[in-house]
Amino acid sequence: MKQRFGKFLPLWAIALAGLGATQSVLATEKPATTDELAELLEILEPEDRQPAASVTEWLAQIEATQIQVTGIQINPTEQGLSIVLETTADDLAIPAATTEGNRLTAIIPNAVLALPGGPEYQQDNPVEGISQVSVIPLSGDQVQVEIVGIEGPPTVTIQSEISGLVFAVDAVSPVASEEEELELTVTAERGPEGYAVPEVSPTTRTDTPILDTPTSIQVVPKQVLEDQQVTRIDEALRNVSGVTFGDTFGGVSIDFNVRGFDAPTLRDGFREFGGFTGANPALGNVERVEVLKGPASILYGELQPGGIINIVTEQPLDQPAYEIGLELGNRGFVQPQIDLTGPLTPKKDLLYRLNVSYSRDSDFIDSDVDIERFLVAPVLSWRISDRTNLTLKAEYATDSQPFDIGLPAIGNGVADVPFSSIIVEPENFVNSTLFRVGYSFEHQFNDRWEIRNAFEYSRRDLLNTAVLPLAFDEATGLVMRFPGSADIDATNFSLQTSVVGAFATGPIDHKLLVGVDLNRTDEQNLSRFDFASPSFLDIFNPVFGLAPIDSGSLPISFNEKVQTNRLGLFLQDQIKVLDNLILVAGVRYDTVDQNITNGPTASDPVGSEADQNDDAVTPRFGIVYQPLEFLSLFASYSQSFTPNTETTSSGELLPPERGEGFEVGVKAALLNERLFATLSYFDISRRNVATPDPLDPFSSVATGAQNSRGVELDVTGEILPGWNVIASYAYTDAEVSADNTIPEGNRLVNIPEHSGSVWSTYEIQSGDLQGLGFGLGFNFLGEREGDLANSFELDSYFLANAAMFYRRDNWRLALNFKNIFDVDYIVGSNNSRTFGSEVGEPFTVIGSVTVNF
Repeated sequence: MKQRFGKFLPLWAIALAGLGATQSVLATEKPATTDELAELLEILEPEDRQPAASVTEWLAQIEATQIQVTGIQINPTEQGLSIVLETTADDLAIPAATTEGNRLTAIIPNAVLALPGGPEYQQDNPVEGISQVSVIPLSGDQVQVEIVGIEGPPTVTIQSEISGLVFAVDAVSPVASEEEELELTVTAERGPEGYAVPEVSPTTRTDTPILDTPTSIQVVPKQVLEDQQVTRIDEALRNVSGVTFGDTFGGVSIDFNVRGFDAPTLRDGFREFGGFTGANPALGNVERVEVLKGPASILYGELQPGGIINIVTEQPLDQPAYEIGLELGNRGFVQPQIDLTGPLTPKKDLLYRLNVSYSRDSDFIDSDVDIERFLVAPVLSWRISDRTNLTLKAEYATDSQPFDIGLPAIGNGVADVPFSSIIVEPENFVNSTLFRVGYSFEHQFNDRWEIRNAFEYSRRDLLNTAVLPLAFDEATGLVMRFPGSADIDATNFSLQTSVVGAFATGPIDHKLLVGVDLNRTDEQNLSRFDFASPSFLDIFNPVFGLAPIDSGSLPISFNEKVQTNRLGLFLQDQIKVLDNLILVAGVRYDTVDQNITNGPTASDPVGSEADQNDDAVTPRFGIVYQPLEFLSLFASYSQSFTPNTETTSSGELLPPERGEGFEVGVKAALLNERLFATLSYFDISRRNVATPDPLDPFSSVATGAQNSRGVELDVTGEILPGWNVIASYAYTDAEVSADNTIPEGNRLVNIPEHSGSVWSTYEIQSGDLQGLGFGLGFNFLGEREGDLANSFELDSYFLANAAMFYRRDNWRLALNFKNIFDVDYIVGSNNSRTFGSEVGEPFTVIGSVTVNF
């Protein structure tokens, strides 16, 4: 009974308020007439209602008068769309509609929502011209219907029909008559997509909702990147459980770990193969970052079993939108950028997008070299027909930064020197240039079958001139350094073709994915070092001033050309056995042919050549069971493989590494798919790991093994209107399970046992302060081992971050504070005591202004 009274408390309040108002009128005005009292009694007790014999019966009569909205249908029409609120009433009063800005609002009195999918309803971009439709409950047993237009408030006609309450929305812009020419400029809303992303087509290679996939997938969407003012990819990935940073080897390459193992960074599903891939991918055209966890060889070929990181770039929009932004920060940081998109033809069959950004920053280390980055990325999309689309894209990026190799270890920790210290020379640098061009082609044969074909060519040129530390005396603090340079070129040709089809065998539905991947990589590494001319640096009392390095005069110490050809064939079937039961099964065959040519060097004037061919079959199995529409229970098993680069005592390359893993977990799409949560347990193993040969310490054998297991939790989305959150926690037990030199049970490098993060923002939704928002969060990383020998440790750290931002019309102002307490911390190590413990960024302030028009 207590629950029933609580449920109808608003009706009690309304009734008491009405009686109170009547008493007030009787007390202060003239007495009510007999007709007025009869009218009031008719409201409280209609003629056709029998008097209640008990409180329970009276409450039931009240409940019977309420209108229940039991379903919502949204159907496109020629004018716009039709919104049908299915109700329990045959004849409804037409609610009045009001407009404010681009929003049209109608409130239905004496109504409650009884939707099977959750307590609220929301659909974004249902048709062109409408950005959002939402139906939410209000206090006092009212239901609010809100329709948000893009150019302005929509025109709506509301009718009461047998099917329910029908909103006929006119979303079509008025057309100028022939006698009157009208010039109309349409500006698209460029707001972020929100914190919750329900689907990750680029990474899964199928249009499959996250709830229907039997693996953990986490997304860092555009709005998070914007709210945190992310300038580096490692900042974005701090929001995802189980992802840790390795090192950049002085800005030459970048290394991330997912669930304890190396994970490559892809761009729009394409991997840039080669030993050196640049330290920081350009972010000026990034839409979101997706992380697919667990062995993923069935989709992407040769990988370690932890997972992959996929950077998804922005695509052209069919309405004009122009954005100009400027970011400024301490240490001289400046980053202007532009983002232009829209149609090139009246029919909107030819679309474009252009991103251009430039940044300059004085690094926090003791270097004379500034960090400078430049990006230009044009995209052209041609809608050949309703079923065929061709997209052409290009990207040119340059990166110049100091060559900072990190700090050495002393004892069981990192050397106790200022974290701005360097052990190379202040003028040492690393420059890289990246050019990529490609296309993607999609054609729908019908509503069920589609072919996707994509090609990418990329070339990266990298030049590094520096002294390289190769030895460190912990007792004296002296680093032995040698002058050197590296000139590295890597070229990739990649072709991906897949067919996605839906069909049925009796009552069972299938989604089939079949495809082929081709790749050729040519990499050349010409390194020069003068080992006969060492210099020494005291890290506790450094004195710099070596003469600039003349790289052309140094002897060649490394001269290698590697050509690799890859072929992958894969097949996967998503089988919908029941409406709430999905089975996934797939298999992939890969063959990798590698030719390594070692040219003449100072120590080997003859050189050598080696060939290796590896092939592997990697299966995948998964199951998804949905006991409720918003809840998925999943389990999966999959395998991976990675070619080995170490050689045996006879000079042959080792057999490829093999990995396998299983995972079980639960996913939930809460608050009408505005909040996503994933909780999972995983167990991954890696074998055939190269380890020193006991009979020949200069060679290797493939007898090593490693294992990683743990629990992960990720939550992201909108809790209440304006209140967003992205949070994560990971417990990871990653260790060596077999090796010839490393003790069994040693923890893997850079992998903490505990890590977590929280970032939350709130934006005021109405009133004079509408558009004002605040953000607060932290990142925690536990203690980690600095090398596989576990000879030294990287301390844990806790970073606090905050933000203030203000949106008004087409303007956005923001101010972000990172590492508020100016904590000294090490982000990662490259498994070396001599160098490679990379320092994290100190207290940083970034302000920005962005305008859309």
